[in-house]
Amino acid sequence: MDQYCILGRIGEGVHGIVFKAKHVKTGEIVALKKVALGRLEDGIPNQALREIKALQEMEDNQYVVQLKAVFPHSAGFVLAFEFMLSDLAEVMRHAQRPLAQAQVKSYLQMLLKGVAFCHAHNIVHRDLKPANLLISASGQLKIADFGLARVFSPDGSRLYTHQVATRAVGCIMGELLNGSPLFPGENDIEQLCYVHRILGTPNPQVWPELTELPDYNKISFKEQAPVPLEEVLPDASPQALDLLGQFLLYPPRQRIAASKLPCLPIHLSCRFLSV
Repeated sequence: MDQYCILGRIGEGVHGIVFKAKHVKTGEIVALKKVALGRLEDGIPNQALREIKALQEMEDNQYVVQLKAVFPHSAGFVLAFEFMLSDLAEVMRHAQRPLAQAQVKSYLQMLLKGVAFCHAHNIVHRDLKPANLLISASGQLKIADFGLARVFSPDGSRLYTHQVATRAVGCIMGELLNGSPLFPGENDIEQLCYVHRILGTPNPQVWPELTELPDYNKISFKEQAPVPLEEVLPDASPQALDLLGQFLLYPPRQRIAASKLPCLPIHLSCRFLSV
C-alpha cells in the first residue's frame, strides 16, 4: 500500500471497501478494493477469487474494467483497478428524465460489446446491473464486479446453481428507456409477479423447458396475457421495442445473442443501434 496515496473513499461492497488512490511514482489514479479476511483459516472469499480469476483470464478490453494489480495488505489483500468516475445507476439517478435515445444507444452498444467479449472468453458475469457498469469521465462504459462470474463450458456439461438473482441486458435496456426498472420487485415472488404482468405468465407452450426448472410447480401464478411493449414504453421507438422484445423472451436460447448485434446493421433490431 505504500506505493499508493489514498484520496478518498468511493464506496463499500460485500467483500471490501473501495478507495480512490494515486500511485505515488506514476501519478496514476486508481480504485483500490480492500478485501479483509475474517479468519486466516477461512482463506480468500470465493467471490474475490472469482473476480480475480475472471479478469486475469481475459486480456485487456475497452469494455471490461482493467485489473491492474493484486497484492497482500494487512490481514487481507488489495485489488487495484483502473479508476472510473461513476456508474450507470448514478447516471440514471441524476438524469432529469429518461436518457435520450442517443445515450441509450451508446451505453447499450458498449454493454453488448463487453458482454460479447466476456462470452467469447467463456465467462458469464451473472450480476449485470447498472451499478456494476462503470462510466469514465469521457462516457466510456465498462463492465465491473465479477464476484459472481463463472467460467462456462459451451457444451453445457457444467452444472450451475439456479439461486442467482440479477438483471440481464434486456432488463437494463428497459431501465435505460424507462428511466426506472421495468420489474421493480423487492423479493422473489414480487419480482416474478412484475415479470408476469408485462411478459405474461409462462407456460410449456411458450417455454418448453419450463417444466425442467428445479422449482417448477412449487407455486402457482394467475394466468396473465403479455402486455404490448409499446404500451409499457410509449415513448420508445419501434426499432428499440423490437430489439427489447428479442431480449425479453422466456426461453434463453431464443434470446438474441450479444455477439450478433453490433455486426448486423441490416437487421431490423440493429436499426436502433446503428449510428
